[in-house]
Amino acid sequence: MTVHRPTDDREPKRRTVVRGVISEIHNFGVFVRLEGDPASSPGTGFIRIPELTWDYFSDPAEVVHAGDQVCAEVLDVDATRGQVQLSLKALQEDPLVQFADRVGEVLSGPVVNVVPFGVFVRVAPGILGLLHESFLTREPAMGEIVTVRIVEVDRPGRRVRLEPASTR
Repeated sequence: MTVHRPTDDREPKRRTVVRGVISEIHNFGVFVRLEGDPASSPGTGFIRIPELTWDYFSDPAEVVHAGDQVCAEVLDVDATRGQVQLSLKALQEDPLVQFADRVGEVLSGPVVNVVPFGVFVRVAPGILGLLHESFLTREPAMGEIVTVRIVEVDRPGRRVRLEPASTR
């Protein structure tokens, strides 16, 4: 991506918030046409897939749409390469912080991903937990609602371990 304005004091700075409009959506990320000073032409920023939201999604179009107005935090500015890396997620509260004290709770949620070692269950917005294959007597279908107990929340590792609610 190229920033179309000269490198000067009007360039976005790291950790500042910029406004823009989603201009293109690709499977590798999202381009944002940045709003700029009327004296300069607006630049373009880029949001990598992991920086869109805390929540699980399979297609970036589930999160944003072309033409959406957004505010994003500037993660990095590389003036020599003309790149502005942005994050929508940085402006959202990390859902795992408030979720960490819910160990032992029983919740129900849909299966959102089936992997060789188990299934991932959405137990809250932005929170996926792993139900290990050793607990499965059959493979639940995508979207199937399962009832689980939260066994462990590993905040540094960003992992939530689950077990079937019926195991205690």
